[in-house]
Amino acid sequence: MKVLIACEFSGIVRDAFIAKGHDAWSCDLLPTERPGPHIQGDVLAILNDGWDMMIAHPPCTYLANSGVQHLHKDKTRWDKMRDGRVFFMKLWLANIPKIAIENPTPHHFADLPPYSQAIQPWMFGNKAMKRTCLWLKNLPPLFCTEWVEEGEKYIMSNGKSNGAKWYQLLPTENRGHERSRTFQGIADAMASQWGVRP
Repeated sequence: MKVLIACEFSGIVRDAFIAKGHDAWSCDLLPTERPGPHIQGDVLAILNDGWDMMIAHPPCTYLANSGVQHLHKDKTRWDKMRDGRVFFMKLWLANIPKIAIENPTPHHFADLPPYSQAIQPWMFGNKAMKRTCLWLKNLPPLFCTEWVEEGEKYIMSNGKSNGAKWYQLLPTENRGHERSRTFQGIADAMASQWGVRP
């Protein structure tokens, strides 16, 4: 199959599909971190290039529930949220037979379509917590491949857990990029379960 991995600079999902014998390409505004088939540019310009499947990772900064509390602090975030939704919907409505979009849990202001499934890395062999929602079109839900521990949790000063420790990265220029990477176990499950030829 000809597979487009939209909004991916890491090459993780792309390479998982290549390993299964597919013609997989990543596309992002950033260059790829790993050598391999990559288109640096706007993915919207190549949506009609005859893809059989697209797995997309659109920016989630203004759509994710984790950032909803910031909407009232900066009115420009509302415009960025609306732009993010428009981009998401262009991917979702693309003329591609099989589509999967992954994003964190969205807030209701984003007005996204209902997601099909929510998964965790620890369902696929990676000891970490990162709830990820999948919007699926003509693709089945992913099934668990290796159930492991949730991984080390970050404990706040009040003694309560605030999610995975690996996710509590210090604010840096690359923080969003580091947190957006797909876990290898999930990438392998996508390639193995969705990469089966009809």
